[in-house]
Amino acid sequence: MFKDPQYFVQGVLDHNRLILARTITLIESTLPAHQEMAREIIDKILPSTGKSIRIGITGVPGAGKSTYIESFGTMLTELGHRVAVLAIDPSSTRSGGSILGDKTRMEQLAINEKAFIRPSPSGGTLGGVARKTRETMLACEAAGFDVVIIETVGVGQSETTVASMVDFFLVLMIAGAGDELQGIKKGVLEVADAIVINKADGDNVMRAQMAQKEYQAALHLLMPASSNWSPPVLTCSSLDRTGIDKIWETILEHRSIFTASQEFAEKRKTQALDWMSFLLDEGLRTWFYNDPQVKDVLPRLRNEVELDRISPTAAAGQLLSFLKKME
Repeated sequence: MFKDPQYFVQGVLDHNRLILARTITLIESTLPAHQEMAREIIDKILPSTGKSIRIGITGVPGAGKSTYIESFGTMLTELGHRVAVLAIDPSSTRSGGSILGDKTRMEQLAINEKAFIRPSPSGGTLGGVARKTRETMLACEAAGFDVVIIETVGVGQSETTVASMVDFFLVLMIAGAGDELQGIKKGVLEVADAIVINKADGDNVMRAQMAQKEYQAALHLLMPASSNWSPPVLTCSSLDRTGIDKIWETILEHRSIFTASQEFAEKRKTQALDWMSFLLDEGLRTWFYNDPQVKDVLPRLRNEVELDRISPTAAAGQLLSFLKKME
């Protein structure tokens, strides 16, 4: 399966879905030889990336993310777009279950020829999952998908991690849950480009409109991330597919405003530089902890810190002193 890098590069650029899937499997592999080949592939397809609209979607439990993404993605394919859906789930321990779960939750989108659904590799650290998701996003862009949706399935830092790699970050909420405002972290609201109240249908329409006003009031208390954009609060029904088109119009309006103000290009540049810094930090950390001297002395120092025989500062100093010996 794993052949010359050009096999993958050409296959991705030819929009071959099977070779795209194989390329992502290569990206997800932890084998050093596969990682090296994946880096070469990413470098070669890089000129064909960056042309998609990158959308991050998170939401409180029960907000109906899967139904929303299926309705939203289906609408986009009907408009002629090719849509890739990537799910970040650092809490899951079995990627096979994730793949089955994603495709079961989005049955119609999973069989749509203009859509591609793929979970991130599970069972790893959030940083590791994020790295694979970023590279998978680039592969999907090179394969001609012009809308990439990244869904956060896990909890914790995953929301802000996704926000740092997309152009538009959407937070999905529901009305009538009682503690909607308390149920979502302030940090997530601060990076949101829009809040959407889902399930605004049937006898829930009035509650959705009330929740909409509550969130609008809450957002006024926060400093907008951009002086060019005030995050709107919208309502929709994923089941009835009402309000979905307005959300897409909002995303396009955001892109137009940010492109005109040069903020879009600056954001992409900042994200690329932040990503390089993250990879550098991660690489240095791995290199340091894999050093034989560090691996030999670390257990002893940890034990002495636990027993209060040495201060954490002194222990860290001893470990960092190995850096001079590594020169």
